[in-house]
Amino acid sequence: MAAADSYPPVGFHFKVEFDISGIGDNDFYFRDVSGLSVELEEETFGEGGENRFTHKFPVRASYPDLVLKRGLLVNSVLREWCEDAIYNLNIEPATVWVTVLNDQHEPLQVYTFVNAWPKKWNISDLNAQSSEIIIETLELAYQQFKIS
Repeated sequence: MAAADSYPPVGFHFKVEFDISGIGDNDFYFRDVSGLSVELEEETFGEGGENRFTHKFPVRASYPDLVLKRGLLVNSVLREWCEDAIYNLNIEPATVWVTVLNDQHEPLQVYTFVNAWPKKWNISDLNAQSSEIIIETLELAYQQFKIS
């Protein structure tokens, strides 16, 4: 193992990619990615005559929504994909890759989100008294994610 592979990666060097036709390079840049977790659901079963505890059995994996934040893009194929799903109910699931990069911009770890579809889109509040950029938030539901 090389010394460069032994340190913990930084959380600010990543890219997000989509398999959506016509998407441009600007649609890959995000400020924040959250929802990278998985939890095993469980089912409890109370055994007759046993009152000290219940049995717990694993059922299936459960995934929270993938939340992506970036500065608002006026002309965005990604946003058009979201609008088409939300306004027209034309749901076209896509694969999304979130890739953690090393200092040479090479992939360290790839999170692949399968059958992702837009669930929610919003922008930050507009405030004439602050000098902040408008933040666009995309919330995606998906079937599962894989780590490679």
